[in-house]
Amino acid sequence: MAGKKHLFNITILSHPPIDQTGTEERAAKFTKRSIKGPSKKQGLRMVLSMIDLTTLEGKDTPGKVSQLCTKAKQLHHQIPDLPRVAAICVYPSMVGIAKTALKGSDIKVASVATAFPSGQSSLRIKLSDTRLAIEQGADEIDMVISRGKFHSGEYNFVFDEIASIKEACGKARLKVILETGELGTLEQIRKASDIAMNAGADFIKTSTGKIQPAATMPVTLTMLEAIRDYYYKTGKMVGMKAAGGISKSKLALHYLVMVKETLGEAWLDKKWFRFGASSLANDVLMQVAKEEEGTYQSATYFSID
Repeated sequence: MAGKKHLFNITILSHPPIDQTGTEERAAKFTKRSIKGPSKKQGLRMVLSMIDLTTLEGKDTPGKVSQLCTKAKQLHHQIPDLPRVAAICVYPSMVGIAKTALKGSDIKVASVATAFPSGQSSLRIKLSDTRLAIEQGADEIDMVISRGKFHSGEYNFVFDEIASIKEACGKARLKVILETGELGTLEQIRKASDIAMNAGADFIKTSTGKIQPAATMPVTLTMLEAIRDYYYKTGKMVGMKAAGGISKSKLALHYLVMVKETLGEAWLDKKWFRFGASSLANDVLMQVAKEEEGTYQSATYFSID
């Protein structure tokens, strides 16, 4: 593997064994909460502000990306005080288009990189992919870990690769996608989370959205608890992005309750928590419009990821 080697010992990542059934039961309790009235209205706007709108298709064009950016800057013409989404996420080749279209706004441009979504390439190509996005102006990089290496027990390889990409990011924030649907167990997800954070991840992220299952509440709770424990040990905050499988506002609000009760209110901010789902933006916008105007917004206002 080309690139700088980083000192890492997997044995230092000790944590209590993951109780899969217990985690599933704890996660299920968050779905029993009823959120109504002003709290619901505030929560919906918070969810909207935490969304990374995404278009990651082979048929993406500059026109499609520009259109998505235009909609992101003005979510609803009849409700002008809506918060803007956190970021637009595109391929490296579309970063420049998004950057130009979002000029003058506070919306970040995120780019997938490192041979997304499979991660099956050399470090040299992954670094080139990352540097291209950075040179085009990306504020954030969403990388994928090498799941094959992880399953082969080559944890130092995975660590080194993340650390190398982090160095290439410079000032850009790094989100490390675990692709939890391919990791198998919550124990494996916890191990991958710990490796990513120790290697320098600014965020850990569930999924590419291309593999099912993607984000689930037990998976996300496992990752939130890893973030909590890392914070207790180091004093460093790490963000969380739940991507794929979250399309309804009600479920997103349950995620916010889980974040608050696991990590605290400091993480209830787009700087530290994100949703990756354009379809979720559709539903939140419908719900907000219903509360504000008494009518539903079109269910396909945004492209579906």
